[in-house]
Amino acid sequence: MNNFFNKINRSILALLSVVSCLASVAQINTNQVMIIGRNALYFEDYLLSIQYFNQVIRVKPYLAEPYFYRAVAKLSLEDYRGAEEDCTLAIERNPFIVDAYQVRGIARQTLKNYRGAIDDYSKGLEQLPEHKVFLINKAVAEEQIEEYDASENTYKRLIELYPNYENAYLGRSQLYLSLGDTVKALADIDKCISINKNNSSAYVMRSDITTKFKKDYKAALADMDDAIKLEPHIANYFINRAFLKYNLDDYFGAMADYDYAIDLDPSNITARFNRGLLLTEVQDNNKAINDFTYVLDADPSNIMARYNRAELFTRIGQYSRAVSDLDQVIAKVDNMPGLYYARSECKRKMGDLKGGEADYNKSRDMSKQQRAERKAGKTPKYDSATEAEPSESQTQEESVEDVKNKFQRLLTIENDNSLKPQYENKTRGRIQDNSFNIDAEPQFMLSYYDSSSDLKATTNYLRELNEINELKLLPNLLMITNSEVRLFDDQIEHHFNSINYYTGIISTNPGRAFDYFARAIDFMMVKNYDSAIADLDKAIALSDKFVLAYFARANAKFCRWQAQGAIDDANAVGSTSSKESERMMKEQMMRNVLGEVMADLDKVIELSPKMVYAMYDKGCVYLMMQDNTSALSAFSKAVEIKPDFGEAYYNRGLVYFRLGNKENGVADLSKAGEFGITPSYSVLKRMSR
Repeated sequence: MNNFFNKINRSILALLSVVSCLASVAQINTNQVMIIGRNALYFEDYLLSIQYFNQVIRVKPYLAEPYFYRAVAKLSLEDYRGAEEDCTLAIERNPFIVDAYQVRGIARQTLKNYRGAIDDYSKGLEQLPEHKVFLINKAVAEEQIEEYDASENTYKRLIELYPNYENAYLGRSQLYLSLGDTVKALADIDKCISINKNNSSAYVMRSDITTKFKKDYKAALADMDDAIKLEPHIANYFINRAFLKYNLDDYFGAMADYDYAIDLDPSNITARFNRGLLLTEVQDNNKAINDFTYVLDADPSNIMARYNRAELFTRIGQYSRAVSDLDQVIAKVDNMPGLYYARSECKRKMGDLKGGEADYNKSRDMSKQQRAERKAGKTPKYDSATEAEPSESQTQEESVEDVKNKFQRLLTIENDNSLKPQYENKTRGRIQDNSFNIDAEPQFMLSYYDSSSDLKATTNYLRELNEINELKLLPNLLMITNSEVRLFDDQIEHHFNSINYYTGIISTNPGRAFDYFARAIDFMMVKNYDSAIADLDKAIALSDKFVLAYFARANAKFCRWQAQGAIDDANAVGSTSSKESERMMKEQMMRNVLGEVMADLDKVIELSPKMVYAMYDKGCVYLMMQDNTSALSAFSKAVEIKPDFGEAYYNRGLVYFRLGNKENGVADLSKAGEFGITPSYSVLKRMSR
């Protein structure tokens, strides 16, 4: 009976905490909620950030900022209509939020409202006449509505202001292509590459131009090789490179590229179709049939794949299946005599002499009619679905080979290298702005979620964490991960409910360290770092040997500093205060905060000397402080403790490169790739250029 009443009391307390939380919405600290919302925005938890901005809007609908930041979140979620509406609401409340014109312009441009986008960019340029992103977005939009002179003038202004801005030349090259001036387009692409030899889009654009206008497959191939070195995970690049290799008679190279494209993107129909054609050429009939069957399963209306499969069925003697496929092709393309002739041969070989004769006569009669039309100066009708054209000889009867040539052409992917409207995101990327423009692997932290790659060869194990999970003291399995996960609505709601639950528990049992720790983890999940730190302070005060509490507090302080640093940078844009004094103040604040983080990590290592993730996180902190020697030492100790620690090898490799030790850098990145850190190989290729 006592247990029954205890359960009721706990339920009532939890319900009261929820009610009190709802009742306090009208009294929320909007500044604090805005900061938490921007924390979530920084860490790309867009749904969560929208919920926080919604809270501020409900309480203070006259503020412009929450509408603007909600628009940024919606833009990131590709809700362009919602982003446009929120920016309009922000501008109505404060017409001097320049970034709102930028975000609304991007939303409108994506929605093909080019004139509205240009108006927004022009409005932004009234306040910031030399703004790089406003200028390039406006130039792109002007080209899209074929105002070529205006676009060229905007690019001219942009290049005058920023002569080393690579994307300005890349964008203008697109303009020149629209005008049919390949000479100027190539000159601008060359200039882009001279500024930044790691711009993969420039190589792809130059390869496309060289292929289409010069038919110089060898030069085009060299450019595609460079693009693939920089972006080795784009399947379409391999498809187009295979086309170039095929035209250079490198069949094995083409086949290898199609195989790799399919490994990268197994559902890529173009790669499957092209590989099927190549397999057909080398008489690998069954594998070719499998590829065409895959294409037809995905797209039953693909008559090119169906014709080619019919020809393969004919080749291996499966005439009834060939006839079945040809029936469907003829149903869509009934004016090609060669199709009837091919079907007549199949029917004859399977014993249907009457059907074969009927198809043969049909083929012969159609050919006569088409010859007569050509002699009369008319062009016989061909179905557009095959993109077929009349044969060169206007009196020659269409043969089976003519049909094959129309259905057996390698396809290429139209590379979309056009510049998209850009958003200068001031809430992301500040921390990684180091001397090497390659992101280090992030720090490890406690979380209920993990999005690590399946390629990782090892799992993340932590003894203290395993003990807690085995006792089932938390509502979910707690993990250690360095992979951020965006939360969905139901997950967000779950953590808010969990916070309310632990609030009820703590109100009756304030002396239990673990309850504060558990609530702190929930606060971490919803990016409320101040509240998480406050709870972890209490947990540590109640239990000063609580290893995971120190580790979680280091996580929370580190994340709060990352997000706050981005917010401060965004707020400082356009400031007239002393830049040097600001820089010195920021550096001091950074060292103070990271010093606190380091102290917590040191305490973790003191209590648990083999806690490898704390050692690794120390290396990440040293990276932020640009203390390369200490970072190298920390990552080396992490590798000593855990020899298969791919992330530590990767980050140590980057530090070696920064210190000029290429040999050790290459060795570490190679080791990291071996342990499943997928960016390693891309970085290796880039560093070896």
